Amino acid sequence: MEAKPKTKSGKLEQLIINTIRTLSIDAVQKANSGHPGTPMSMAPVAYTIFDKFMMFNPKNPDWPNRDRFVLSAGHASMLLYSILHITGYDLSLKDIKTFRQLHSKCAGHPEYGAAPGIETTTGPLGQGYATSVGMAVAEKWLSTYFNRPGHEIINYNVYAIGGDGCMMEGISSEAASLAGHLGLNNLVWIYDNNHITIEGHTALAFSEDVAARFMGYNWHVQRVGDANDLELLEEALGRANHEAEQPSLIIVDSHIGYGSPNKQDTSAAHGEPLGEEEIRKTKINYGWDPNKTFYVPGEVKEYRKAILRRGKNAEQEWNEKFAKYAFEYPDLAKQFGMIENREMPEDWESCLPEFPTDPNGLASRSSNGKILNAIGKDVPWLLGGAGDVGPSTKTYLDDASSFEKNVYSGRNFHFGIRENAMAAVTNGMVLSKLRAYAACYFVFSDYMKPPLRLSCLMRIPVIYIFTHDSIGLGEDGPTHQPIEHLAALRAIPNMDVIRPADANELSALWKYVMEVKDRPVALILTRQNIPTIDRKKYAPAEGALRGAYVLADSKGKPDVILIGTGSEVHLCLDAYEKLKKQGIKARVVSMPCWSLYELQGAEYWEKVLPTSVKARVSVEAGSTFGWRRYVGLHDNGGVIGVSTFGESAPIADLWPEFGFTVEHIVAKTKEVLRRNGKKISGKKK
Repeated sequence: MEAKPKTKSGKLEQLIINTIRTLSIDAVQKANSGHPGTPMSMAPVAYTIFDKFMMFNPKNPDWPNRDRFVLSAGHASMLLYSILHITGYDLSLKDIKTFRQLHSKCAGHPEYGAAPGIETTTGPLGQGYATSVGMAVAEKWLSTYFNRPGHEIINYNVYAIGGDGCMMEGISSEAASLAGHLGLNNLVWIYDNNHITIEGHTALAFSEDVAARFMGYNWHVQRVGDANDLELLEEALGRANHEAEQPSLIIVDSHIGYGSPNKQDTSAAHGEPLGEEEIRKTKINYGWDPNKTFYVPGEVKEYRKAILRRGKNAEQEWNEKFAKYAFEYPDLAKQFGMIENREMPEDWESCLPEFPTDPNGLASRSSNGKILNAIGKDVPWLLGGAGDVGPSTKTYLDDASSFEKNVYSGRNFHFGIRENAMAAVTNGMVLSKLRAYAACYFVFSDYMKPPLRLSCLMRIPVIYIFTHDSIGLGEDGPTHQPIEHLAALRAIPNMDVIRPADANELSALWKYVMEVKDRPVALILTRQNIPTIDRKKYAPAEGALRGAYVLADSKGKPDVILIGTGSEVHLCLDAYEKLKKQGIKARVVSMPCWSLYELQGAEYWEKVLPTSVKARVSVEAGSTFGWRRYVGLHDNGGVIGVSTFGESAPIADLWPEFGFTVEHIVAKTKEVLRRNGKKISGKKK
C-alpha cells in the first residue's frame, strides 16, 4: 500500500508533524504496548491546533487564561506526550522513553497530575469530550463574572480530539446535547473519522450520520476530507474560532496508522506496536532516517524555543492586563486569586447554620439546602445543579439565577436527565477551579460511576449530593431504593462518603467539604425527616469532623457499642436509652464518614472503638458489606442492614419490615452480648 505524505505544508511543518509521529511510534515499540495508529494519523491536527490556535505557556502550564486541549481518545496518549515535548513542556525524551513504565510521567492513558499539560484524565471513551464541556462552561461563567469593560482577563477556548469510540459512547451524546443547548461557542471538538476500532471497520456496529446528529444538537459542523491538509484544517479551525452562537464539530477524515505500508487503515494499527521492520518502512515513507529512534531534529528544537518565547510573552502580556485589572477591581482580583488557589474567604465558616433540637427534625436533603444557600451567599464561586431533580434534591441557590445560553452569570445548572454527562461536566468545572456540585437521587449514582471514579483518580474536590438515600424514600420501591451504593462508593479510593446523622452533623461536615482540596466528597442525604439531636444531652456535632465519634456513652467501660450512620443514628440513641434502663451499658458511635475516621490513627480509634469491647452492632439502611471491619467476626459483632432490593411501601411499613426499629436493635444487641458471654437478665432498673 502506498502511503506517502500528501500535506500542503512547508518543510518545517512536515518535520514537526513527522517528529510527533516517529516519537509516538518509537515509544510504543519500546514499551511493546500502546496505540500508534492515531498519533500517526492525527499528528497534523494536533500540530495545527497547538501551533496556529492555542495560547499557552509551557513554563506555566496552569496559567489561568490558557487555552485547553483535551485528548478524549486517551488511548492515543503518545500524540499528546509528543506534542507536549515538542512545544516545551517539562516532558523530556527520557520521560517519553519510559512510556507505560512504572511511575512514568507518560502513563498508558493521559493522567491528570502526572505530567504538565495534561488537563484531565482520559481513557474511558467519551469522558474527555464531556469534561471539555465543563471547561467551556467554566470559561463562560468566569468571563461573565470577572470581565469588565476594557478588562477582558478570561477569554480562552477549549479543544478536544476524540474518535469513533468517543462518538459511540452515550456520554458524548449527553454532553453534546447540553453544549449545543447552552451555545458554548468556545468549544471545538475534532472527530477523528478513521472508521477503525479494535474489532475492525466501524461498519460492524456504527453507521449513523454524525454530522446530521450534531446539527440536530445545534452545533456548527464542518468536514475536512484529509487530515494531512493543513490549509483546510486551519480554515476549519479558524471558522470554529469565529463561530458566535454554537459549539463546533470538525469531522476530520483520516487514515489510522498513516504511512505504514501494511497496517494503515487496519485495526492492527490501533492497539499494538508496528514492529521493527514495519517501523523502518514507515519512517522511509516519511522521509525519515530509519536507523534513528526518538530523534528530534535541530530545527524542531529551535521551533520549541520559539513556542516558549511566544508563551512567555503571552502570559506576560496577560499579567500586565491583570495588574491593571487588580488596581481597578481589587475585590474581584482577590476573589480570582482565591479561586485559583482553592481558598475560602476569611471566617467563611461563621455562615454555617446551627439547628435547634427538634424531635421531628428535617430531612437531611432539606437541611443541606439551607446550608448550601448559607455558604453560597459568602462563596459566589460555589455553583452546581441536578439531573432534573433540583426541587427534590433541594440544591437550588435561592438568590442565584440559572446558567443558560447567553445568561452565563447563573449559578444554578440544569443538566437535564443526563447524570453521566452531569458528573463529567462538573469534573471539567472543578478542573477549572470552580467549587461545583452535582446532585441526583442516590440510586442513580450508577449512571455516574465512570466520571465519579475519574474525579477520585484525579483527586479533585467535586461535591456530589445524593438524596433519597435508602429504603426510607418509600413508595417508589426497589428501582429507586439504593442498597449496595454506600458500599460501592466507599470502595473507591480517594472518595469521602458522608452520611450525616442530623442537620448539625451535616453543617459541621460542610466545613470539611468546602476546605478539602484533593478529593471529592459524596453527601448521602435522606428524603424523610430525621430528628435533630439534643446536643446538650449528647456530644457536640463537631465530633463528626473526625469521621466517627462517641455520641452517647455509659459510665465506665461499655458492654456494647452501637454504631450507626445517617437516619439510623437516632434509633441507636433510643435503643441506648432503653438498654440503659435495663442495666446494659451501651455506647453510641455516630460514624458519618469511614474514610475520615480511618485517617485519625490508632490512638483515636482506641478511644472510639476500644479493642477490649468485642460486642458491637452496626445499624445502617444499606448493604451490610464492609461493616465487619468495625463490628468484628460473627461470634462477636452483629450487623443490621438490608440484603434485598427493598419494597414499594410507605416508610412506616418499611422500617419494621427490614428491622429498623428500636425493639429490633435492642434484641440484636442482647443476642450479641450473649454471644460474647454476658448474662442478660432482662430486668429493668
